[in-house]
Amino acid sequence: MGLLTDPSGGQGKFAKTLLKCYKPLCIVLYGVGVVWFCALASPSMNYSTYLSENALLPGLVKLRFQEDDAAMRYYEDLRNEMQKYPNDMPSSWILAKFRQIGLDAYTHNFSLSSPLSNGDMYLGNNVYGILRAPRAASTEALILSAPYRPLSSVHPTTVPSIALMLAFAKYAIKEKFWAKDIIFLITEHEQLGIQAWLESYHGVTCGSENVLNHGDLKGHAGAIQAAINLELHSIKIGYIDIKIEGLNGQLPNLDLYNLATKMCIREGIIQTFKNQPPERYRTSSFEEYLTHFKNMLLMAGTQATGIPNGNHGLFLRFGIQALTLEGSEWAKASTRVRVGFLGVGRILENIFRSMNNLLERFHQSFFFYLLPSTDRFISIGLYMPSICLIAGVLIIKAYAKWCKLQEDLEDPRKDTESKSSTRDAIAYVRIIVTFIAMHLFGMFLLNLPTFVAATAVKFGYPASQMVFYSLAGASGAGLLVPLLLGNTRTSEVSMNILCTFSLLELGTALICIAMNNFSLGLFCGIVSVPFALFITPTKCRHYARTQRIIWLVVHPLTVLYGMVLLNTHFLFPNGDIREILARTADAAQQAVVYSVVDSMIYGNWMFTVVTTIFIPNWLCFWCVAFSSVRRAEVSVEKKTN
Repeated sequence: MGLLTDPSGGQGKFAKTLLKCYKPLCIVLYGVGVVWFCALASPSMNYSTYLSENALLPGLVKLRFQEDDAAMRYYEDLRNEMQKYPNDMPSSWILAKFRQIGLDAYTHNFSLSSPLSNGDMYLGNNVYGILRAPRAASTEALILSAPYRPLSSVHPTTVPSIALMLAFAKYAIKEKFWAKDIIFLITEHEQLGIQAWLESYHGVTCGSENVLNHGDLKGHAGAIQAAINLELHSIKIGYIDIKIEGLNGQLPNLDLYNLATKMCIREGIIQTFKNQPPERYRTSSFEEYLTHFKNMLLMAGTQATGIPNGNHGLFLRFGIQALTLEGSEWAKASTRVRVGFLGVGRILENIFRSMNNLLERFHQSFFFYLLPSTDRFISIGLYMPSICLIAGVLIIKAYAKWCKLQEDLEDPRKDTESKSSTRDAIAYVRIIVTFIAMHLFGMFLLNLPTFVAATAVKFGYPASQMVFYSLAGASGAGLLVPLLLGNTRTSEVSMNILCTFSLLELGTALICIAMNNFSLGLFCGIVSVPFALFITPTKCRHYARTQRIIWLVVHPLTVLYGMVLLNTHFLFPNGDIREILARTADAAQQAVVYSVVDSMIYGNWMFTVVTTIFIPNWLCFWCVAFSSVRRAEVSVEKKTN
């Protein structure tokens, strides 16, 4: 800060110029940041995908997989076996098949003590088999996983995935070229089974204590390098959709995605991203841009939630590069080419034999990127300027406010008596205490669900509802915080200092969040920055009331409700208004509860970020919006000699 000021002559030229034009500059930079992000979907602003890791040698082997008939037999047998276990996984049958093939097969039991229910306990089990590499000493491993979904599941069936996995294991056990162990993993209860297995494999607990009991594994392989999660919903598929978004916005190494895409192309299977086909199916450049922009927004939206869109997403936190191959039929299957077990099995062989060639972990290519289509990508060097421009606006305004305060302090027109009478109004200590208190309140919100859930269970109340009502009530009580500031609210200088702190915190937080989850940082910046620029201490009562109303629009709970309302409207466009509002209220409540549960089980930090950063920062701005500056107050100045 001092480097931008002339020590001998007061404010430097840069600071004086900035004070004159910072408002239009902020508007321009914000607009440029938004336009920059939108322009990234244009082919001229992104690159064609390519493989960086030459050791993969994709597609250079002679394929040998011919076990499609075996896959069909496994498929029929498993369907018959499922009739006996409509709600559970036929673990004994799967375990027996693994052992018949020749794998080291084991079962893995785990349990979940639901954190927001009245002592409910859920049990589950996974089945896995290990193919020991004949050319190595079990130092490295690959995983082929598939979720098991019973007949009662609301999700599409994954029986073809398990059948093909068994057939691929039958093929792989005969070959002698494997230099890495291959783990064939079938999990129960979707992502919960994967989380329990990974925690047990690595001997760690990622969520809260005494929630997920991950159990113990009887068999281990080498250090896991990569994983493919397979989800086939039919024995004949029209396309394979590649899913990559993981927990807390993590993404797999781009080389793994490119490898899967290249192998699909080689086998003549249409590969999609966000269920959109490649370039050759589009007609015009404008239509191409719109499709790219839609894909980019869909990916950013999924990444921003921090929720994995497949079982692969939980591998990434352990440094295991993973993705999901989801095979489905086209809506109009007669107009598309469909492939069966043989084609998909050859894709798996290609991918695993390529990964078998790796001499070290995935480390080249990109770990931070956006995909506008199946064969183009946007690197971190291209998309980070957009969030830097948007967040930089807050830094510029904070610096301008600070320079304005210094300018008032050095104004020689102010008399010494006025300086003495108003110097104490700054109340630095009270501002710092207020700033810290807001963040302590955020920590209180973070830990509130645990306390409320335990109390609700003790007295027999529904824990999930009590958690939501307690969070909503505490957030509402936070609106009364300005009343506790006392005379500090009447000091324009004090409120400007608090506003400066808040601007700096929000700008820094957006950039830091974007470094880990770009999409979350970008969306939060686009929504909050214009409103944050609007907040300032004022003597005009009408302006003060207006900014309070406007700032309520970007309260985290208000934003959540608005997003859910829009989504509900799109899902039920012909619904009655009262019905849509009721659905929205119920969905918003579930979203809050699920966010808390994901934090406790999986370590999803969306709830943590909102409660410890965004809500405290919002309350600091709320205090500024409620400042009651006296009309007769003069600016505080330094002593003159």
